Amino acid sequence: MAGSVHYEIFKRQGAGGWSLADVRERREDAIAFAKELETTGVAGVKVVKETFSDATGDYLSLSVYEHGEVKAKARGKSKQEEISASPCFRVDDLYSYHARKTIALLLPDFLSHNLVTVTELGHRADVLEKLEATGTVLQHAIQRVAVAQASGDNEKLPKIIRALHELSTQAFRRVYRDTEKNRFTVCKPGEFGALAAKLAEVSDGQYLLNGAIAIYLKDTRTWCSKVERLIALMAEARDNNPGDKLLLAAVDSLISEILGGSAGLKELINAKGNNGEAITSLVKLFLGREPESAEDSAGLTALTKEFAADTLPNARVAIAHRIMSEIRSFKRLCPDSLEDELRTLRQIANLMVMGVGKYLSHEDLVQAFMLRSQRLITNECLAPYLNGTTPDVRLERILFVEENIIGAENKRRLAAFVTPIITGVQFEEQFHSQAVPLLQRLARLETLRDRVCRSNFQENQKVEIADALDKVAAAVEANGRLFDSIDKRNASSAEKAFTIIRLLASNSLTSPRLTGKAREMVIGYLAKPGFLAGYAAQASQNGAAPDRDAMVADLMRVLERAGITPATGLKNIAA
Repeated sequence: MAGSVHYEIFKRQGAGGWSLADVRERREDAIAFAKELETTGVAGVKVVKETFSDATGDYLSLSVYEHGEVKAKARGKSKQEEISASPCFRVDDLYSYHARKTIALLLPDFLSHNLVTVTELGHRADVLEKLEATGTVLQHAIQRVAVAQASGDNEKLPKIIRALHELSTQAFRRVYRDTEKNRFTVCKPGEFGALAAKLAEVSDGQYLLNGAIAIYLKDTRTWCSKVERLIALMAEARDNNPGDKLLLAAVDSLISEILGGSAGLKELINAKGNNGEAITSLVKLFLGREPESAEDSAGLTALTKEFAADTLPNARVAIAHRIMSEIRSFKRLCPDSLEDELRTLRQIANLMVMGVGKYLSHEDLVQAFMLRSQRLITNECLAPYLNGTTPDVRLERILFVEENIIGAENKRRLAAFVTPIITGVQFEEQFHSQAVPLLQRLARLETLRDRVCRSNFQENQKVEIADALDKVAAAVEANGRLFDSIDKRNASSAEKAFTIIRLLASNSLTSPRLTGKAREMVIGYLAKPGFLAGYAAQASQNGAAPDRDAMVADLMRVLERAGITPATGLKNIAA
């Protein structure tokens, strides 16, 4: 949603880095939680406001609260901290990987509006003139970098601003001068291989090659067409000589910049649906799976083939970072349905596991999905999903959530939502209501109890929830007098025993109360005189041979399936 805002609370333990403690939607709640953390002995806490922009597809970060030691180098950096790059002393420093990454964070709107990457910006005089003409955009970017580098030292700030102004002016003049001198070669497809081979022997060959590629891309009108043109150049660099390596590195770097920006990525994957569909498309791209839709661009198809061949490592890293960033973000995958959200999350997780390797660590993936799971088990998320349904459906939905989230602590917190449901008056009233047949109600309780036992809630929580369901089932049976009605039938002990055995086999009785009582009744019927004779008569009616040994062996098998051991059966059986 446009302009959506959330607040991320970070904490720092000892000399370690920052770690995300929680996410809140209200500023007051976030700051209050941060103040609670202060009392737990942490070295520092801070609250960062994250505002989502539909225009760029990125978040704008702003620190709104800090306490304790907050200037240490952070492990989980926000975008605001990432701008604090190493100082640049020479013009060439502005073309380094970290400098280009910082520029992309500082100028996302300008780059998107002018359809250029950071590398193209650094080699095209016409775009640099536009940036200079904006005035405030460039000035604001320089000030943000200066503030980050000054680290709170107001005396150093003016000096850093002047130095950055001088450095940017030198960089601009260099591009203007090289453009006037035609140092950036104008090449057609098929000529870049020879140019790269020539420039591989020149000290500033990478700079000049990037300038030539920037001119080659100048008349493109979409991000997809840029990708198509760049991939086409790879056909000229399939060998392992220095020139081919130089050209491949340039193409890889430019594509990674396109994929690192929201605008280019959104156009490339043709993102029209919700965030979950967009991330799924990203994951398939990362895995090198060709798109199925005919609407997808030729650039995306060509890119997936290169990813499958693993020829663009930097671009794949950019996609991996983007995917992880999206999973960690506060944006819902399917805003209108928590059920769809969980199914999509599981689908993405199953795909992502296939990509674990040199570009994506298993530990980072688990942490990201644990964080995403944590955000889905809040009252704000669960309440709309649970409201308006019967108590048994509410419990069933919580169990569905449990199956689709990860993290022991997340599951422990989720289990806390169960107790108010099964101990509430509505739950008992639902299962004591005679509007539904007694056996159907008991079977429903056993289904729920079985799912709880198969869940990954903590063991003590599973025992507590299962026992509560068993108590309800016992009360429902007592009220409905199920066992009494069977016992009072005008039937033989064998018939009564097999009626109860069929109940045990139908999974209609909860454990241990109802199943225990049912087995006691069966054992009691076994001990009654004439049971074996009645069983033989029943077996004869069913067409079985009245062979005593075979009949007893068959009976023991039936009893064992009902949870009664052969030893107990033989001990209590009466002729």
